[in-house]
Amino acid sequence: MRVTDLRIAGPTPMPPAVMQAMQRPMIYHRGATFRGFFKGLLKQLERVHQTEGSVLVLPGSGSAGWEIALVNTLSPGDRVLAVVAGDFGERWASVAARFGLQVERVEVPWGRAATAEIVGRVLAENPDVKAVLYTYNETSTGVANPLPEVGELVRQHGGLLLVDGVSAVAGMPLEMDSWGVDLIFSGSQKAWMCPPGLVIVGVGPRAWAASERAGFPRAFWDLREYREQARAGDMPSTAPLTLLYALQAACDLIEAEGLERVFARHRALAELVRAGASRLGYQLLADPAFASPTVTALLPPDGLEADTVVQELRARHGIEVNGGQGRLRGKILRVGHMGWVHEPELHRLLAALEAVSAAYRRPR
Repeated sequence: MRVTDLRIAGPTPMPPAVMQAMQRPMIYHRGATFRGFFKGLLKQLERVHQTEGSVLVLPGSGSAGWEIALVNTLSPGDRVLAVVAGDFGERWASVAARFGLQVERVEVPWGRAATAEIVGRVLAENPDVKAVLYTYNETSTGVANPLPEVGELVRQHGGLLLVDGVSAVAGMPLEMDSWGVDLIFSGSQKAWMCPPGLVIVGVGPRAWAASERAGFPRAFWDLREYREQARAGDMPSTAPLTLLYALQAACDLIEAEGLERVFARHRALAELVRAGASRLGYQLLADPAFASPTVTALLPPDGLEADTVVQELRARHGIEVNGGQGRLRGKILRVGHMGWVHEPELHRLLAALEAVSAAYRRPR
């Protein structure tokens, strides 16, 4: 298999320490050794989330978080406000509708931020909304939405704030308790620097209270069962040991670097990519004031097709970037710079981008 230079928005490159951790042997997943290990890992995850509440780990992809959040806090027929500012917000709204929730959509132009002003206007018109479905970092557009100000707004309204943090957590600041986040989920394959396969869920007290009233049937995704088992250092089903080893190693790296330095590094790498791409004539899709620290969406200059750039970076330089999703398909390219990423890799990407742009740009 050819190894490519992975600059997509996930899965992301894995550090050597994470890959080495996955070589550890299997252990008994109900024994004292595992229980001590798992309790320690959960404490590390709580520190990253900046919460005194619960952080749980479930087998699954980040997208499983959409269903987990809904079935554990709501009931069929409940009214929710779905903030749609990109493809992943669109998908979550669709999942909510399929579960029989009444979905009030907040439509935000793709590339713009879902501000408290925008969300607040719709909330004021819908006082019976039980929850707001909000994407912290919209991977499809490269927009970091202003979660702290929206958290304060939703708390004043009285509804729950359920957050898709898949491409944000561990790469962007998160103060779950002080920001008023009731539930947030993320995926191991993003800024956590691990393989796909784990969904990490932070749950606050208001979400736990809602879980006791929630009317959706729950079995495998019942967070109450995961919480009860976690108290003893267990999981309801067989623990995905290799992935948990990887996650612990990633948490060790994050703590060694320090959260603030991790966030500063992500911001600096984002600026490097944007400045370099701008010099080549690319434009940022996102409002610069809300540009994501973990993924950048770029509009190519006139005479250059986005999909051509994606294909030629792969074919000629062995570098993998993303194209657009949904209504942005064929219009943009997206560069991931989250997790185990450093300046030399991004300088190589920009050099390749310059070569491809010069070779394939058609005069207008």
